[in-house]
Amino acid sequence: MTRDRFAPDFDPDCGDVPLTTARQDIVIGRWQGLRELLRATGPDWPVRGHRVRLLAQVCAGSSTAESWLAAEPHSADALVLRAATETARAFNLAIAAGRGVPIDQHRVDTAVMASLQAADAYPEDPTPWISLISVARLYPAGVRRQELARWWDELHQRDPYSVEGHLQVLHYYSARWHGTHGLMYDFARDAAGVAPPGCALPVLVQYARVEEYRFALDAAKGRQSAVALAQHWSNDGAVSDVRRTGQRWIAGRPEAPVAPAELRDLNYLTHAACHAGLAEVAGPLFRMLGRRATRTPWSYTGEPDKQIAKWRKEVGLRA
Repeated sequence: MTRDRFAPDFDPDCGDVPLTTARQDIVIGRWQGLRELLRATGPDWPVRGHRVRLLAQVCAGSSTAESWLAAEPHSADALVLRAATETARAFNLAIAAGRGVPIDQHRVDTAVMASLQAADAYPEDPTPWISLISVARLYPAGVRRQELARWWDELHQRDPYSVEGHLQVLHYYSARWHGTHGLMYDFARDAAGVAPPGCALPVLVQYARVEEYRFALDAAKGRQSAVALAQHWSNDGAVSDVRRTGQRWIAGRPEAPVAPAELRDLNYLTHAACHAGLAEVAGPLFRMLGRRATRTPWSYTGEPDKQIAKWRKEVGLRA
């Protein structure tokens, strides 16, 4: 890499310094930092969801969540984190086994039961319902429509504009899991249509486009290259979707630094704007991001650092 090449900062905590400190506690087996972090976060649901999700990914490979729960068995925060951790473990096992391999039903059931227990322990928190909707994907035939609808209603009542909650439903409805492209896009556009100005929900359409792209690549099984799918990002519908998201979300968003919880969403929109050929949209988004970046969705279309450096240069930004 040349010295003047732009180097993105792929901080796994998205710039959330207190979260990074708590993550270090997990490495040495301490749970007290997790307790203090979630206690300080309080009912800021987007921040809490972001922190629980990323903590769970680290806790999945350790016994830290279990140690906390053993020390404080009635802690609602510990129960919420344990539910997210069991969900992360279920997905890790499914990924390790590979697509088409039967999933450990016991592990999925354990995550569901942990999520329901957490929901009982912290009735106001939407996070356990996000875990439930997420793990529902791992049942071979999904869950009954009425059950998914009930879980979604519980989540929606607690946080009607939860991007993470909507994203988990979108994944469930995708063709890679238990739905179709049409159902997935309908859900994303319906959510975008009712979102207030400045709300990030319109970016769900960009998440849906990435899901469709991944499905197309998997279905091609080597017979169709990424180059052949280039029009996927730049057709008239895709371009209109990017513009619409920018108008509904970014134009109405308060002038404020990019929060850790919205960094991934902003990367999805920036990625879509670049591939749609909308330099006038991508440029301001890159300036908002600065050096901060997430590996997805860039990793689905190449090497993230090289892509980001390339597109920044194309929209006229220096390293």
